[in-house]
Amino acid sequence: MKLYEFAPTRSIRARWTLQELGIDFESVTVNLPAGEHRSPDFLKINPAAKLPVLVDGDLVVTESVAIVLYLAEKYPQKKFLPTDLRKRAELYRWLLFTATELEQPLWRIARNTFLYPEEERQPQDVELASRDFKGMAAVMETHMKGREFVVGDTVTVGDFVLAYTLDWATMESLLDDYPTLRAYLERMYARPKAAMRIAQAAASVGIG
Repeated sequence: MKLYEFAPTRSIRARWTLQELGIDFESVTVNLPAGEHRSPDFLKINPAAKLPVLVDGDLVVTESVAIVLYLAEKYPQKKFLPTDLRKRAELYRWLLFTATELEQPLWRIARNTFLYPEEERQPQDVELASRDFKGMAAVMETHMKGREFVVGDTVTVGDFVLAYTLDWATMESLLDDYPTLRAYLERMYARPKAAMRIAQAAASVGIG
């Protein structure tokens, strides 16, 4: 099994899941600043030129949420995916909520602060995206009150995905008004097999 990754990206979600599973895998670093994700060899693996990518035998899985779900199903003994249909539906709900309602505003901020060429950035969208994120963070704050995990009484892949996304939000100072989410974030990254936080991962590859 190979994980194509670049430390501070959403690769963290896949790596975290693999580490919690205790699965042996080969890490293949794809240097984004150097443009390695657009090399012909990598584009054969993922034509979208995105990370992470998991290769398991002849199976290629892209998209971080798809990767963590695949791993959870492949190794059911860890119970990172609920077997109860209702709880599984709840997990899908919050995974998609995280990816669409929380992550997308963060992407808008990133694109318009440093990813897009300066002449293409829309600074006004940063404020709008921040407002959009905070509205949805309030929903998650309410959901997480009195809870240790996103769904049920044990950790699931939903927690690995959410914790990474909230860590991203802290980089933009967007969690100041959400003490429940901040406490949850700290608990998750205190787990023995947690992945590196984004800032630490960026420093490990000389960014920031």
